[in-house]
Amino acid sequence: MEELEQGLLMQPWACLQLAEDSLLAKACITTQGYALLVSDLQQVWHEQVDSSVVSQRAKELNKRLTAPPAAFLRRLDDLLRPLLKDSSCPCEATFSCERVADTLMLRVRSKLAGLPFYWDFHCSLAGPSLVSQHLIRPLMGMSLALQHQVRELVTLLHRKDLELQDYRESGAALSRDRLKTEPFEEDSFSEQFMAEKLPEACSIGDGRPFVDHLQGLYVAVTRQAVQEAQRPQDVDPQTTPNTCPQETDSQLLSQPEQPVSSAPSLPGPTEPTEASGPPKRPQLLKVKRKKLRGLFS
Repeated sequence: MEELEQGLLMQPWACLQLAEDSLLAKACITTQGYALLVSDLQQVWHEQVDSSVVSQRAKELNKRLTAPPAAFLRRLDDLLRPLLKDSSCPCEATFSCERVADTLMLRVRSKLAGLPFYWDFHCSLAGPSLVSQHLIRPLMGMSLALQHQVRELVTLLHRKDLELQDYRESGAALSRDRLKTEPFEEDSFSEQFMAEKLPEACSIGDGRPFVDHLQGLYVAVTRQAVQEAQRPQDVDPQTTPNTCPQETDSQLLSQPEQPVSSAPSLPGPTEPTEASGPPKRPQLLKVKRKKLRGLFS
C-alpha cells in the first residue's frame, strides 16, 4: 500500500462541491485500490482500501454487475478525477455525503455498461499523524518557501532602487512622471500590509483560494518530502551520483501504463555507493551571510 500512500501525499487538494457541502478532497486510485482524504476545514476523514475490499463492496452494492476490481476502480477514477479537477464541469455521477458519528459516507450514483452503478466511500476520522503528513507539515513547508521568496524579492527591489539611483545620477530622466516610484522601505511596506492587506489575504473561506492558487507549491513541497523519505540515510549526498534527466524520462516511458492511476510515477530509491567509490569531497567553510529581514519575519 506504499504506492497509494505516496501517491495520495503528492496529490493536490481540490474543491469537492456537493449540493449540501463544500469540501476539500484528494484521491489516489490505482489498480491495487484507492485512498481518499476529505476535509471540511474542521475535521479530516480518510479511507484506504485494497482490491479485495473493492471486490467485496462491489458485490454488496452492485449485484447485477460482474466485473474484476480493476474495472470498478477504473470507473471510480473516471468519475472522481474530473470532479476534483474542475467541480463546475458536468459530471456523469451524482455525489452526496452523509455524516454519522465520526464517519463520513460519500455516496456515488452513476451507470456502468447501461446498468446502475453505486459506490459508497466509508471515511473515518483521520489520525493526527495523517493530518500532520497531509496538512500541517506541507503548510509549514509552503510558509517557509514563501518566506524565502519574499526575502529574495526584497533583495531584488533594493538592487533595483540602486540601479535607478545610478541612472538618475547619470542624468537620465523619466519620460512620464506617473512612472516614478519611491525607494522601497521594507518596514513601512510591512506595516501597511499588516494594516490594510492582511484581513483580505488571510480570508480562508471554504478553502478554494488555497486550492486555486497554491496547488503547484503544495505538490512541490510534498514531492520533496517523498524524495527525502526515499533517500538512504547513510549515503552522503555529495558522493551520490546524479541521475541524468534524459535517462529518468526514458525509464518512466518504458514502464507499463497504469490506466486508472492518478498518482504520478515515482523514481526508485537511490542505490547506496560502494565503499570503493570516489572519495568524499572536502567540506568547504561557508561564510555566514547576514540574514535579510523578510516581510513576515
